[in-house]
Amino acid sequence: MKHIIDADWLFSRINDSDIRIIDCRFQLGNPSFGLNEYMKEHIEGSIFYDLEKDLSGPVIEHGGRHPLPSIEELVEKLSATGINESVTVVAYDDQGGAFASRLWWLLSYLGHRNVYILDGGYSSWKEKGYPVNSNVPTFTRSNFSPEVRSSMVVDMDAVKKAIETKSAILIDSREKNRYLGIEEPIDKVAGHIPGAVNSFWKDGLNEQGKWKKSKEQTSRFSSIVGEDDEIIVYCGSGITACPNIVALSEAGFQNVKLYSGSWSGWISYPENPIEK
Repeated sequence: MKHIIDADWLFSRINDSDIRIIDCRFQLGNPSFGLNEYMKEHIEGSIFYDLEKDLSGPVIEHGGRHPLPSIEELVEKLSATGINESVTVVAYDDQGGAFASRLWWLLSYLGHRNVYILDGGYSSWKEKGYPVNSNVPTFTRSNFSPEVRSSMVVDMDAVKKAIETKSAILIDSREKNRYLGIEEPIDKVAGHIPGAVNSFWKDGLNEQGKWKKSKEQTSRFSSIVGEDDEIIVYCGSGITACPNIVALSEAGFQNVKLYSGSWSGWISYPENPIEK
């Protein structure tokens, strides 16, 4: 697979100076969870990036529950932890890859080409008996030079235009009942963006919580998108859309974009239409 590596691969390279391991563990509704878990123990040599402090920007009236972070602030974080364009980055969480995928997407958006997600996350590493500790490593500062790929993200106006012109396929990455508007445990309004099709992000994982292979990902999406279609992916806040974008890339689709505001951004405008 292009973006997924396993624990054996990482263990064989854990002492390489040009590899940086990022702990992205997080729990929605419990913002201190990830850092607490990291401080207890983590993959040897890994550093912690917080979903809301490092991988998201401040919440404002519009833009959703997890806006994209400031490019300048994220580049500073990367540079301070010794990451530049030549460093290989491996991200992990223990929540199916949702938050690791957010880091993968952000680094890809900044033009980084060597970023991977640990298959099975922290649990897979632990099951192998590979080294963990509670040490917080430090690294010599480097300079990350971003080459922002602005085509990877769209705003609300672009989504509206895509709906009007039928120029793109919208994929809703949330659970089916949230897509259908049957239940909505997080956001103030239930339903989905008109015309969107549903493909729950966790359907990209197998029963063991590992990523499905490329051919299986292709089978997931081939009935709803064509090879040359423009694809816009969203979820509740722009986080769990990212593992679907990873899966689409694994399946070979290239014209894939994130609607960063996602459902929570869409409904922040009361005049926007919804479907149930």
